Amino acid sequence: MSNNTPRQSEPNRQRRRKRSTRSPAGLNAQDTPRAPYIHRRLGTYNVLNEEGLCLIEENADRILQETGMEFHDDDEILILFKEAGCDVDGTRVRFAPGFCRQTIQRTAPAVFKQHARNPAHTVQLGGEASVLCPSWGPPFVHDNIDGRRYATYDDFTKLVKLHHSIPSLHHSGGVVCEPVDLPANKRHLDMLYAHIRWSDRAFMGAFIGSERASHAIDMARIVFGEQYVDDHAVLYCVSNTNAPLVMDANMSGALKTYAQAGQPVACTPWVLTGAMSPCTVAGTLAQVLAEALATLTLVQLVKPGAPCLMGSFASTMSMQSGAPTFGSPEAGQMVLAAGQLARRLGVPLHTVGTLSASKVADAQSQQEATWGLLMAMFAGANLINHATGWLEGGLVTSFEKTVIDADLCGKIGRFFEGIDLTENAQAMSAIAATGPGQHFLGSTHTQDNFLTALFRPETADNNSYEQWSADGALDATTRSTPIWQQRLDNYRDPGLDPAIDEALQDYIARRKAEKPDVDYY
Repeated sequence: MSNNTPRQSEPNRQRRRKRSTRSPAGLNAQDTPRAPYIHRRLGTYNVLNEEGLCLIEENADRILQETGMEFHDDDEILILFKEAGCDVDGTRVRFAPGFCRQTIQRTAPAVFKQHARNPAHTVQLGGEASVLCPSWGPPFVHDNIDGRRYATYDDFTKLVKLHHSIPSLHHSGGVVCEPVDLPANKRHLDMLYAHIRWSDRAFMGAFIGSERASHAIDMARIVFGEQYVDDHAVLYCVSNTNAPLVMDANMSGALKTYAQAGQPVACTPWVLTGAMSPCTVAGTLAQVLAEALATLTLVQLVKPGAPCLMGSFASTMSMQSGAPTFGSPEAGQMVLAAGQLARRLGVPLHTVGTLSASKVADAQSQQEATWGLLMAMFAGANLINHATGWLEGGLVTSFEKTVIDADLCGKIGRFFEGIDLTENAQAMSAIAATGPGQHFLGSTHTQDNFLTALFRPETADNNSYEQWSADGALDATTRSTPIWQQRLDNYRDPGLDPAIDEALQDYIARRKAEKPDVDYY
């Protein structure tokens, strides 16, 4: 691997824009030290014992041997599997017990990095690192000013800037909302550009089909340099299965393209229990593991050693209405078990965070969000998608929920960092100096540490009832509106080398000119 780093622009190095004079608590968080990811110092939580894990793994092997998995409209993949000794019958592929696990464990890395154009924001995937990403995919956005509406490219760029300003997020993400005012077959180019131009964090590529994946890789090469991309992971792909036990050519095409380029692929079965998988936790886990094993094996057959993650997006379903439900005890059990299965397999875990079926940022949304993010963290998840902003079962990205969730991300991140046991944190000199019956409010130790000793949320109100009432008796959602507005006002452009910017825009213009606009995928 090359040790060279991508060229940095002058604005990115010097950051000369002046600070806003408005500074309510937390709103100058862009000035606070940023960790590139959460370093989990608390242990994971296991819901399965050895017998249970072996049972799930044996059942997954049985599914792969007896039922198999289908890969549609991609003869190249079928040839790869056949040459590797798998049983290929039409589009159905069956695997000998143990074959997938052995293939994955032989070459897949347990820990790797995704490099950002600002090296300070490079993230680790695997080990004790947890990376938090914003919401992905909603066609609608919501805020308290303009209400619920179809998302536009303006909304998209605002969300990229907002996410960039939040220290408790570590990744710029991908389709933070679907800008429906742009042609469906070309908007991926504009979305990739927005991530590159308005943030210097790591970002995701385009997931649907090999052509769009190739565009993402081309643009990454413009930003980082061709040799750097050949030697480093700089993009991130999520390849979902079409549960049960199918992968279509759009997903497999992107998977192959990224794997061939040495870029990470999160092989992620997306299931609703009772509809796309059995209605039981154990049955769903066996199917999820089987689909993940088959697709992770494909990554390693395409390019041995290509970085990959086991993904799990297993949600429950209302047995009364058939609608997706979130924050359920069964969903918590499934992600905890998925973490155990990924660790035994020896690959990082990709999963999801603050999901909610609520229509607004209310008590339901935060109960479900808190449960989902806590379970993912206790599962030892290495990349958590949908960590902020997600409402209405994935149909909406909310600006208010984004900042409320950002508080949750910061709080949980602080919790999982564990207890500080440094000499300063032990505070023995402060205890001795203060003595019995006195208070610590005026102590030197308190004055030296008051800004950092305790987590300070942005959206909470800790004043008296009288003060809260005098300030307008605002709930957390209402208080969140000026917070995201001021974050956008205070946004600092990380800068981009003008030559790189020009080359990107030229590339996008040429790709767009190659075909007519289409308003559907």
